[in-house]
Amino acid sequence: MLSKSGFIRPNASFKTTTRFYAILLKPGRTLPGKKYPRVFHDKKLFQYNWYTRILNTTDRAPLIFLHRDDFSANRLKKLRRDIQAASQKFLKKAEETGETIEAPTLTIVRSSIFGVALREYPNLNLKDVEKMVDGVRGGYAVLSLPVLDPPFLNAVLRAMDRSVPPRPQKTAEEIAKELAEKSADPAQPGRRMKRQRAVLIPDLKVMGALVEGKVLLPARMQEVSKLPTLDTLRAQIVGLLTAPSAQLAAVLNQASGGQLARTLEGFKKALEDGEAPEKAL
Repeated sequence: MLSKSGFIRPNASFKTTTRFYAILLKPGRTLPGKKYPRVFHDKKLFQYNWYTRILNTTDRAPLIFLHRDDFSANRLKKLRRDIQAASQKFLKKAEETGETIEAPTLTIVRSSIFGVALREYPNLNLKDVEKMVDGVRGGYAVLSLPVLDPPFLNAVLRAMDRSVPPRPQKTAEEIAKELAEKSADPAQPGRRMKRQRAVLIPDLKVMGALVEGKVLLPARMQEVSKLPTLDTLRAQIVGLLTAPSAQLAAVLNQASGGQLARTLEGFKKALEDGEAPEKAL
């Protein structure tokens, strides 16, 4: 960094500043001379309409909220490929049955405009969404699934865990070493410091999901992903509904064969035999 005299400062630092925002679910303060609600134009209008279309898919399929950090463009491409690979089994199965199912879509969202789309989405409990987002700053992404199928959801969640393993926690010694390196004097004062490309360790966190206007937190998502398929659940429900009628039909079938009448006659005879000694007394 040059000083006023034109020389390079010895302790010059080359840092890039990046501003991170959280998804705000409360209406912003109306400034003097500004209209509310805010009207978007051009690129922001396109993004707002795009996010609204994504939210409209939650009436039939889940939308997973993700928090991402230190992702490069190539790393995002790899994450998309891993998600697509995990969904190939279910997409091929749908093709065999004649169904048309789209592949999952990972979208990087702009937190400010996405927050406006969430606030204006009808019949949405913003308190639950705020609990899911929890005011976390940083990069956001949403993953649109084509169907609500527990095994499909489980496969996608496992694929993301394998693709982006949890970031290891820094020890106290590592943090102290980083602080010492930042505050240390340069090895060669007076020379321009070489920029070093930072080694990015990506981090991905599942914040929750939105489906049919309801918010599922991560723990609830894991429970849903462990459920059987929808066809299996339907078969179990049908079995529970038909079980009483089947039992009644079995009893009536026994009655038609005379077994019920013989059983009642046996009870009657046993009662009569029990009353005879009492009369004799």
